[in-house]
Amino acid sequence: MASNSIHNQELQDQSPGDGDQHGRHGGHITSPLLRRPSPEITRDREAAEEWEENSPVEQVALTVPVGDDPSTPVLTFRMWVLGAASCAALSFLNAFFGYRKEPLTITAVSAQIAVLPAGRLMAAALPDRAFFRGRPWEFTLNPGPFNVKEHVLITIFANAGAGTVFGANVVTSLRVFYGQHLSFFVALLIIFTSQVLGFGWAGIFRRYLVEPAAMWWPSNLVQVSIFRALHEKERRRKGSLTRNQFFLVAFICSFAYYIFPGYLFQMLTSLSWICWMFPNSVIAQQLGSGLHGLGIGAIGIDWSSISSYLGSPLASPWFATANIAAGFFVVMYIITPINYWFNVYKARNFPVYSDGLYTVTGQKYNISSIMDSEFHFDMNAYEKNGPLYISTFFAFSYGLGFACLTATISHVLLFHGSEIWQLSRSAFQEKKMDIHTKFMRRYKQVPEWWFICILVASVAITIFTCEYNIEQLQLPWWGVLLACAIAIFYTLPIGIIKATTNQAPGLNIITEYIMGYLYPGRPIANICFKVYGYAGPCQALEFLQDFKLGHYMKIPPRTMFMAQVTGTLIAGFIYLGTTWWLMATIPDMCNTELLPADSPWTCPYDHVFYDASVIWGLIGPRRIFGDLGTYSAVNWFFLGGAIAPLLVWFAHKAFPAQKWILHVNVPVLIGATSLMPPGTAVNYTTWILVAFLSGYVVYKHRRDWWERHNYLLSGALDAGLAFMAVLLYLCLGLENKTLNWWGNDLDGCPLASCPTVKGITVHGCPVHN
Repeated sequence: MASNSIHNQELQDQSPGDGDQHGRHGGHITSPLLRRPSPEITRDREAAEEWEENSPVEQVALTVPVGDDPSTPVLTFRMWVLGAASCAALSFLNAFFGYRKEPLTITAVSAQIAVLPAGRLMAAALPDRAFFRGRPWEFTLNPGPFNVKEHVLITIFANAGAGTVFGANVVTSLRVFYGQHLSFFVALLIIFTSQVLGFGWAGIFRRYLVEPAAMWWPSNLVQVSIFRALHEKERRRKGSLTRNQFFLVAFICSFAYYIFPGYLFQMLTSLSWICWMFPNSVIAQQLGSGLHGLGIGAIGIDWSSISSYLGSPLASPWFATANIAAGFFVVMYIITPINYWFNVYKARNFPVYSDGLYTVTGQKYNISSIMDSEFHFDMNAYEKNGPLYISTFFAFSYGLGFACLTATISHVLLFHGSEIWQLSRSAFQEKKMDIHTKFMRRYKQVPEWWFICILVASVAITIFTCEYNIEQLQLPWWGVLLACAIAIFYTLPIGIIKATTNQAPGLNIITEYIMGYLYPGRPIANICFKVYGYAGPCQALEFLQDFKLGHYMKIPPRTMFMAQVTGTLIAGFIYLGTTWWLMATIPDMCNTELLPADSPWTCPYDHVFYDASVIWGLIGPRRIFGDLGTYSAVNWFFLGGAIAPLLVWFAHKAFPAQKWILHVNVPVLIGATSLMPPGTAVNYTTWILVAFLSGYVVYKHRRDWWERHNYLLSGALDAGLAFMAVLLYLCLGLENKTLNWWGNDLDGCPLASCPTVKGITVHGCPVHN
């Protein structure tokens, strides 16, 4: 085993030659296959066979180590203590920063780095005496040096804390926006049931989304690179840095730099220079604003701005980046301007880019005036106030969401249908496995019935929670079952796209749409249905991604399962506790009309969540997107999304020599702007630029540098930013110490949200005559 590991390290240190590249398109792997090593590199037959069995995805083969030692202790006292602590810490911090104006997601990379010295300190300080020696439950506090498998499992705990807790949006909406009383126990049940529900789907689809080498989950390679840098001993080359040294330098630079966009010079988040040139022009600011407009020329020199919505650009495969870039530029710079300046759906009465709800005169819609005392829709009041309008961009984004859903099903059936059929017929066991799957076959797998039991129990508790609190939650038992049916239908196709492109279409729109038609006038029922139908697959994908990380690092599956379940429960409790505390201690939290102008507690995610509950749940899709609504034509996007992948498939069959056609991933292209809003133009423009430089320029022309440093750089930037952000808040935020100068005006485009049609008067905006 030692010789294999040494040989693998030698292969990792080689620069790829200039041999032929062979594309593999039947399985839709869009990176070239590994080249066969030269005779000089291949030292022995066993090593050559190991290379042949390595992953066909080049990024995986260049990053993930080959080899395993099953005797390495994993379930240790150190792992439990540090895992639970890191999970609790990240849950608190992400809940805390998630309600702020610029939401900050602190990834598990931060905990991954922080626990290493703690683990080594515990290995040096704890006694190694064995307790209950000779008995089945014999254990020791200190089984030896702190090892990489313990470290991986602690990071799995941290991933649970770094994940999104969708049930918290329901709690915030009920208590803050709808003013409902909700007990902590009922809120905790909502959190736990929505989080744990995903385990059922994850267990069902493991064999499709974890074991096949083609399902490579790109973002996992960032953490794998960091594990290697922190645990592998490497001899420093002359004139260069080791991986560990490079990571440390990048971490320190990221940590030191974030004091500028995080406190001293916040305009670095969005440098919208066109606004500076035309300070009195509404149109110029609409074009140039990176936060409230089209973001032409805007750039953010701030890692939190770059990675906040689309994830790390350094972890994105180039073909996925190209699809996102194409989708973004078509929507933002062709379709949106045409719709706006041709006044489609009265677009010029409203901001060019907004998630707000408006009257026809461009004023904010008074939602409370169209609800009765039981939070049901008041038809008479709605007719008196007039129909609800949204910005044309917002309406079009919903249409793209419709198209993305049907495109996902169509794309997966066309390009992955045969693979799914083979796996369903248990043909996977006869197919050639990569080296990582072979190693993992040594361990006991998690039985299917474990997942099924969790699924059945969580569904039963969910139905009980909703029925027992029907006046508060409004969701009947059949709504829970329908949400589960939608989740199980979409988890596999969305998982395939996520596992190969690092992007995942969301189910939020289709769940809102269906429940809005079936159960109109009940906004709280709509958001509960959305959480159970949308959060389940999202949680399943997070669990599957962690399973793949454990797969790469050879963690026993049952141990992984135990850590994931425990971490999910800890994360849910801490997240809700933090939310509860914030709502009790911050006056007017999330209420942008009552908060001070410089208050950070604006809750952007929760505002989008609340607005959607009004559109789909209270007023209902029929009065907005149906036969009684303004935006009925948007429904044609369902058909367009279903047809688009078929056109790509026909093009591939007609022109098989044009390999680039297979790189067109229609769901990713159509869903490129699915995170807008709350994502903004500057988040996309800068992300695309960095992803292009990393995934195409450096990967193509400096492959050796990319192999050694790309994923490490991503992790170091995440960790440095997170540590400085926490430090700034503890030292300055708690004392409310701020700097008031033009460099801290986030965008410098105050007119970007103004309407441009004559006769519309909005506070703070010039009147067009």
